[in-house]
Amino acid sequence: MSSSITLLGDSIFDNAAYVPGKPCVADQLQELVPTDVDVNLLAVDGDCVRHVKGQLERMPVDATHLFVSVGGNDALGRYMTLFDRHDNAQQMFAVWHQIQFEFRMQYRSMLEAVVALNRQTAVCTIYDKIPNLERIGLEQFALTALSLFNDVIIAEAAAMKLPIVDLRQICNEPLDYSDVSPIEPSSKGGKKIAKALHLVYSGHDFDTRQSVIYSD
Repeated sequence: MSSSITLLGDSIFDNAAYVPGKPCVADQLQELVPTDVDVNLLAVDGDCVRHVKGQLERMPVDATHLFVSVGGNDALGRYMTLFDRHDNAQQMFAVWHQIQFEFRMQYRSMLEAVVALNRQTAVCTIYDKIPNLERIGLEQFALTALSLFNDVIIAEAAAMKLPIVDLRQICNEPLDYSDVSPIEPSSKGGKKIAKALHLVYSGHDFDTRQSVIYSD
């Protein structure tokens, strides 16, 4: 039976603009799979969790495997909240509990829509080894808040028994990030991501309905 891979989400997959003159993630994955397997890029740079359902409307009818990498832009959209004033830590955590709850509801709804298509599905975490955050106006403490989003992704994927590609462990070196924009994967990082996706595509036993974490 022939197969077809579809990439959903944001610029983690749609990174061509950040690797000028070099292959993007989709092209690198296409090089790894058999020649009769198509890699379809539906992910869109800048998209958030709420946009994935729209991407599904363009999914090829012959798609057999779906990979979802989204959530980083949702986290960035909440970045300035880190600078809000709070009377105490309890109040601050209450605010972030609400942010996490809202993200959980959006991510769960999105993932339910993806899983309802009954394709072999895997998700990716949001990487957090981004170098020189201060240079682009971000702060290292933002990575602590990012863990709240990753907690949702892992928990929701595990609840649906989906394999997880842990980009936190895969894109773990400065050269894995683009010179054009350091929050995007470089060609080197993209190749590592493509290899991890290929490992899941070719090696994961989806019939077991087990949530396995892939970290290399």
